[in-house]
Amino acid sequence: MLLLASIGMIVIALFMEHFLELKPCILCYMQRGAVIIIGILAALGLLINPDKLRTYRFLISSIFLSAIAGVLLSIRQLYLQSLPADLVPSCMPDIDYLFSTLPFLEVIILAFTGDGNCAEVLWTFLGISIPGWVLIALFVVILYCLIILKRAHEIHSHK
Repeated sequence: MLLLASIGMIVIALFMEHFLELKPCILCYMQRGAVIIIGILAALGLLINPDKLRTYRFLISSIFLSAIAGVLLSIRQLYLQSLPADLVPSCMPDIDYLFSTLPFLEVIILAFTGDGNCAEVLWTFLGISIPGWVLIALFVVILYCLIILKRAHEIHSHK
């Protein structure tokens, strides 16, 4: 389920970028990164078929932490989108330029703070912008992880 959710979110993001021609900002890329990590961890869980409860818990906990990171990034972008125009931070250059001119760690720090591009609302559905939908989807992932971890704990305690 988590792998399908991750693939679905990335397909939607790529559709919006390439067919709706919505240019992602740096926080968008970071949120995608969190979703891709969720997908990789879920795929890893399918590939290694973790029979050991410890491995299973580790993978689900790692997915949970990735989802939390994505939630924090979504909240940051929603905050930037809620700012009045005069308080929006200035726009940074394109991410490719940043990676070619700045050290990796500095780009990552800049990415977490976002910029003026991140404050722009390019698309909404039911009055909710893209990072709002990412936030909702990641809350579902977090809830699913918590349910799975609770069941794993209950199974382990009955043995």
